[in-house]
Amino acid sequence: MTDATKTEAPDPYTGAILRTTPKRTLADRFEWISARFSVIGVWLLLAILYAVLVPDTFLTVGAARTIFGSQQALVFLSAALLCTIIVGEFVDMSVASNFGLAATLVTVLNVNDGVNVWVAALVAIAASTIVGLVNAVLIVKVGVNTIVVTLGMGTFLLGIGLWQTNLMPVSGLPATFAQIANFNIGGLPVSFFIGLLLMLGFAYVLSFTPLGRNMRFVGENREVSRLAGVRVTRVRVGAFVAAGVIAGVGGVLSAAATGGFDMASSQSYLLPMFAATFLGTAVLLPGRFNPIGTLIAIYFLATGVLGLQLLGGSSWVSNVFYGGVLVIAVTLSTLLNKRSR
Repeated sequence: MTDATKTEAPDPYTGAILRTTPKRTLADRFEWISARFSVIGVWLLLAILYAVLVPDTFLTVGAARTIFGSQQALVFLSAALLCTIIVGEFVDMSVASNFGLAATLVTVLNVNDGVNVWVAALVAIAASTIVGLVNAVLIVKVGVNTIVVTLGMGTFLLGIGLWQTNLMPVSGLPATFAQIANFNIGGLPVSFFIGLLLMLGFAYVLSFTPLGRNMRFVGENREVSRLAGVRVTRVRVGAFVAAGVIAGVGGVLSAAATGGFDMASSQSYLLPMFAATFLGTAVLLPGRFNPIGTLIAIYFLATGVLGLQLLGGSSWVSNVFYGGVLVIAVTLSTLLNKRSR
């Protein structure tokens, strides 16, 4: 509500000028609701449309499991990307390759080199964490451009992963190890609930802890944050390291779920990751990157792509859908940011 909507009136006893805010009109309330819940409404409309057009395939348990039970890689990737975006580093192009590095490492170390699978998993997560730290040093400490560092790092990691696997998918992880991702709870894999807890925990940190407030503050204005006593460098470095840890854990879970990994496939997550993250700014907190909005956006995108495929769309459908949504999401994010300011 802007100052233009407020009225001034003298106090009947003191004569002082009082400023009062009128009640919100119906249009104001509609605008407030639509800015926060329009994507959810479109999601429901999409589901209804697909239910009418292809009821035999969309209205099934299998379709629901596909939407909610197969997006864990995207959940972890988006969470890792959010870590850096929230502190003002908007284009981390290395997240997908770092995720793929962890998934590839745990598979290669166990299947090809005979390393205990749990040790291999720890090594893979540690490697991804180191990648995040290297990014932080180059970007935060040295001052190299974020796009240059993360694009170069992503390409470098992709090459390392392809070299490790000799350009071939590697599989053969133990079935017992797969239970950390595939153990069934209520018809959904445990990795779904791990991703849900990750996003809820992230949302709690951002909303209710000094760390989360400092991250938001740094993302808004680094210099003002520094003058206010926030340790800007530490917050930025921590964001990159946290992104590495999350990408590493996500990569290990992804490899466990499928029994292996194809490093070349890691790049296919880039477009959906950015689309979901930016679309999330149009959910719940208009113009602000937020974990819960991103989580809803992920399943919105999964619903849209699945429905189009069930309608007969080929593999190109996902590229068209994700690409279109990314353009729309970035436009919405820009407009909502302008309104919020």
